[in-house]
Amino acid sequence: MSKLAKTKYGIHFFLESRWSPLSFREDAVEKEKLQRIFEAARWSPSAYNEQPWRFIVGEKGRETYNKILNSLVDMNIRWAKNAPVLIVSLAKKNFNHNNRENIHSIYDVGQSVAYMTIQAMHEGLYTHQMAGFHFEMIKNHFNIPDEFYIVTVIAIGYLGKSDILDKDLKIRELADRERKDIGEIFYTDRFGNAWV
Repeated sequence: MSKLAKTKYGIHFFLESRWSPLSFREDAVEKEKLQRIFEAARWSPSAYNEQPWRFIVGEKGRETYNKILNSLVDMNIRWAKNAPVLIVSLAKKNFNHNNRENIHSIYDVGQSVAYMTIQAMHEGLYTHQMAGFHFEMIKNHFNIPDEFYIVTVIAIGYLGKSDILDKDLKIRELADRERKDIGEIFYTDRFGNAWV
């Protein structure tokens, strides 16, 4: 199934075709593909080259995967249980060089995950990022130190068929993708004045 973005202006095919499916095949992701996806994440830019991102990788059939899956809210468990890889993203709260708060760390993790997402598209894979999880469960399952934020959980896998989803999830899966207009989010001389 393809859900190409209905863009006004031409953008790269990987960006145009990227979306967050709910249906994943259970096929394992090859180690070499994961290595390249993780390498892409590693080379993302960050403030002061701090590289505040850390990731906990769960592959289906392993205990780490089960712990991540069981930490999701019920609605996310319903579809994420088919994804072969679940990853927790973390952000280090303070800079290494002066131990001051790094207010950009979550932003930098987001950039790293974006790199991961585009490399996944290149590998023929899809990602779905989630905020619906129980923070304390993940913190306790993996003994995450207080100096890290738990940012997202990311599902990675090959696109599945929407038929595997419950009716309400299938409706969501098949719905058109929508975005705000450029003029709603890019401003010019003052806040709210559309750039175009």
